[in-house]
Formats: sequence, C-alpha cells, structure tokens
Amino acid sequence: MIEQLTVYFQHPETQLMLRESGLMFLQLFTELTGLFLLISFAVSLINQKLPAEKIQGLLGARRGRGYLTAAGLGAVTPFCSCSTIPMLIGLLKARAGFGPTMTFLFTSPLLNPIVIALFIPVLGWQLTAWYAVLALVISIGAGALLQRLGFERYIKQQLLNSNSGGKCSSGSETDSGKTGGCGETASETQTSCCASSSKPAPKPSKWREAWQESWELFRSMFPYMLVAMLIGAFVHGFIPAEYFAEVASADNPAAIPTAALIGIPLYIRVTALLPLVAPFVAKGVSLGAIIALVIGSGGASLPEVILLKRLFYWPLLAAFLLVIFSMAVIGGFSFNWIAG
Repeated sequence: MIEQLTVYFQHPETQLMLRESGLMFLQLFTELTGLFLLISFAVSLINQKLPAEKIQGLLGARRGRGYLTAAGLGAVTPFCSCSTIPMLIGLLKARAGFGPTMTFLFTSPLLNPIVIALFIPVLGWQLTAWYAVLALVISIGAGALLQRLGFERYIKQQLLNSNSGGKCSSGSETDSGKTGGCGETASETQTSCCASSSKPAPKPSKWREAWQESWELFRSMFPYMLVAMLIGAFVHGFIPAEYFAEVASADNPAAIPTAALIGIPLYIRVTALLPLVAPFVAKGVSLGAIIALVIGSGGASLPEVILLKRLFYWPLLAAFLLVIFSMAVIGGFSFNWIAG
C-alpha cells in the first residue's frame, strides 16, 4: 500500500496536480484573507456611519424596493462566492431584511459588472440580457419566498451578537448583593457603572474600532476559511473543470442537471469559465450545460458552503443550494431553448 502511494505521488501527472493545488491554496489564502479583512473593515465603517435604522429602511423586506436595492448592491459588488461572506455578515448584523439579504447573496457572484462585461463578447447581447434577467428574477423571487417561509429562524445568532467592544473594570470585584467599585449593586448594569466612573475608558477611534471588529470576525471565521481553502485548492488541482465535458455532452438528456451538480462543489470563478465556452462547445457540450456549470460554480462552491455553515443551520443552507441548483437548471434549459 505504501509503495503504491509512493509510486502514485511520484507520477509526473500527480506532481503537476499537487503543484496546481499548492499554487491555488497560496492564491486563495492571499486573496481571501485580504478580501475578507478589507471588506469586513469597510462594512464596519459603513455600519458606524449609517445607523441600523437607515440600512433597515434601504434593505427592508416589507417593500419591494428593498429587494431591488439588494439586487443592485449585488450587481455592483464584484465579489466571488466566498468574498460575499463578510458583506453578508455586515448586513445581517445591521438587521437588514432577511429576504433582501439573501437576494444579495444570490446576485453578487453571478450578476456583477465583470461577469456581464465578459458575457457580452462570448454570448452576445441577447443571451447576456436573458442571463441577467433570469438571475435577477430568480434571486429576488427566492429571497422573497425564503422570507415568507420564515427561514430567517435558521440563522445562527451567536456570531452576529458577538461584541468585541471593551469592558469596564470597576476596581473591586462584585458579587451578588455586594456593591461594586462604582457604589452600585451587582444587579445594576455594567453600563451605568461605566457612566458613573470618574475616569471612563477612552473610546477608540472609528478606524481602530472597525479594525478590531473585522479582526475578531476574521479570527472567528479563519478555521472555517482554512478548511475551505484546502478543499478548494484540492478540488481545483485534482478535479479540473474540463473533465465535465465527458459527462455533459449534448446528446446526454441529463447533461444540464449533471453540469449544475458538478459546478456547485467546484471553486471556479465565472470569469475563469467564460473563456472556456468555445472549447467546450467544440467538444460537443451543449450551451445549456455550460450555462448550468457557470451558474452552479459561480453561485456556490464547496468553500462557500463551509463558510456559510458557520452562519446558517442546515435547512437554510440546503435551501440556498437548492436555489442555486434550480437557477442553474432553469438557465441551462432556457439557454438551449433560445439557442435551439
């Protein structure tokens, strides 16, 4: 067994896949770490500037305008499926409408300006417009449906309720029924203790406060990010996207759902898949199967699922995957019908 493994790992093709996985891990580690800290830092600053009531008004679920605003926000943020997570957390912390927040999660990796700009020369204006309308309508409809079905209850509140703010020490320990250093009983809040203290702790600057919040969030998410990056790098190195051409040929009636299922675990950006459209078509892959792969791999990925598991319970996570899969299948069959 050991000899067989040794021979396998010494094979030139295996060495190439290991090298590809290693390079992908370094790219993911550098890119996702930087993006996560940068986006969460920016979101923290925005939350300081904009009161929660303002965000709730802009992205509320009671009016349809909130869904359109969320879809527009997703359309102008060029995030991949994983880098949407800090923005998602920021919206959830600000108590934005659940339905609009899910709409943002669906649209951001699939409907950003870079994707649309690449779609036009590859597919033309008509198919690009159809793709944009399809992604927009399904994202808004899915967000509204999840809101109506009460899936908000499947969000884990522990991470959202965590507060990295400083603590006020009163100088003497307080127990039940005893007085603290501020002359108050232990039943009174620590906030009033801080308020009555003669030397209150200086409040950190907004920049430092935003950095502390983003760093604490990064620390809590990093174990999940590390696992996600390792899996994403392995999938990239050992399961190349080209292999799906063998199982998603145009004469296969199950090509579109198969392509959607294959695409979801892969960590492949839409921008990396679009240049492969012509080679895939030349290999006999239908346009619908390619679109299903694009939507499946762009809208979700195994690393993103691992990160979302930190935020969602299984029912909401399964609903998220079902929406992406359904969007990929509907998009695939409709593209085949239009191009037919």
